[in-house]
Amino acid sequence: MISKRASEFTSFIVMDVMAKVQDLERQGENIIHMEVGEPDFSTPSVIVEAAIEALRQNKTRYTHALGLLELRQAICDYYLAQYRVSITPDQVLVSTGTSPVLLFAMLAILDHGDEVIVSDPRYPCYQNFILAAGGKLRPIRTYPEEGFQYRLNDVALVISPRTKAILINSPCNPTGIVMTGGQLAEIASFNGQYIISDEIYHGLVYEGRAHSILEFTDKAFVINGFSKLYAMTGWRLGYLIFPKEFSSVMQRIHQNFMISANSFIQWAGVAALTRAHDDVARMVRLYDERRRYMIGRLREMGFVIHVEPTGAFYVFADGRKIFSDSYREAFRITEEAKVGVTPGIDFGPGGEGFLRFSYAASLENIEEGLNRLELYLKKRSAVRQ
Repeated sequence: MISKRASEFTSFIVMDVMAKVQDLERQGENIIHMEVGEPDFSTPSVIVEAAIEALRQNKTRYTHALGLLELRQAICDYYLAQYRVSITPDQVLVSTGTSPVLLFAMLAILDHGDEVIVSDPRYPCYQNFILAAGGKLRPIRTYPEEGFQYRLNDVALVISPRTKAILINSPCNPTGIVMTGGQLAEIASFNGQYIISDEIYHGLVYEGRAHSILEFTDKAFVINGFSKLYAMTGWRLGYLIFPKEFSSVMQRIHQNFMISANSFIQWAGVAALTRAHDDVARMVRLYDERRRYMIGRLREMGFVIHVEPTGAFYVFADGRKIFSDSYREAFRITEEAKVGVTPGIDFGPGGEGFLRFSYAASLENIEEGLNRLELYLKKRSAVRQ
C-alpha cells in the first residue's frame, strides 16, 4: 500500500508537458522546446577534459562524505571572490545535484509539523521536499506588479512558533526576477528563522548583479550547483552551504543517503569554477540576446510582462487577457502550435493565467517557436470571433 506521504506528492507538470512533447516527436512532429529549463549549450570542453583526465587517473573512489576537499575549497574561494563572504570547507556539502541537498537541508532543520514559508508562485518541487521531511508548507501569495516579491508584513503575519525557515529563490524560477540587496537584507531581518536560499541561477544575470543571502546573514542554507551556469544538467553536481554547527549532522546525513558524489565529476566541478570563465561569459551574452528578443515578441502578441526578468533563462508571461486555464492552454499550444511551454499553475495558484517560456534554446529555434505561437494565437482569436 502506498504511503499517505508519497500519495500527497504533487506532479511536476512541466515533466508531463515534456512527456507529451516526446510522444509527439516519436510520431515525427517537430517540436520547439520552451518548456524545460535546460541549457542548449554543450558543457565547456575544459570541464569535459577534466572529467576524462580524472577517469584516466583512476579518480573513481569514494571521497569524503562532504565532498572532495579541492572542490569544497574552490567553492569557498568562489563565494569569497563573488560575494566577499568567508566560508570554510566544513560548511560545504557536495552531492549529486541541488535536489538532494535541498532535501538534506530540510531533514537537518525540520521536525514533524514544522513549517517553511514559501512564495506563491514558486518552483513546484519545493513543497515535496518539505513534505518528505515531515514539514508543512506556509505559502504566501506574491503579485506580478511587485515582481512576485514577499511583502514583509505578510511574512510576519504567518510566522508561528513552528516556523523554521523562509525559502527564497533568486534569480527566480519561474519569473526570472533577481532580488536586490535591500530585499535580501529585509528577508534576513527575520532572524528567528533560517533562510534557505536557492541560488542555482546565480551567474545568469543580465543587469546589475545577484547578491547571496550570505552577504546579509550567517543563519542561512544556500543551494547552488553546476547544472544551469555551466550547462551540466546531466552531470548531477550540486552543493549546500550551511551554518558551521550543522557540519557534523550534514556529514552523517550524506554518509547514510549518498555516501559521496561521483569523484571524477567533482574534479570536473573544480575545472568549472576555476577555468570556465570565458565559456560562461559567452553563454550569458547569448542568453541575454535571446531574453531581449523573447520579451519583445511576447509583448507584441498581447502577453503582459509586469517586471522584466533579468536573471535565469525564463519569461513568466501573463496571458490572462488571452486565456484563463494555463494547464489546458499549455497542452493546446504543445499539440497545435508544436511549441512546448509550461503552464503557470505548475508553480502554484498564483501562477494561474501565466505561461513560462524558457529561452535556453537557440535564437533560431526561439524565433521559429514564437512565429508558431503567434500564428496559433491569431487562429485562436479568429475562431472565437
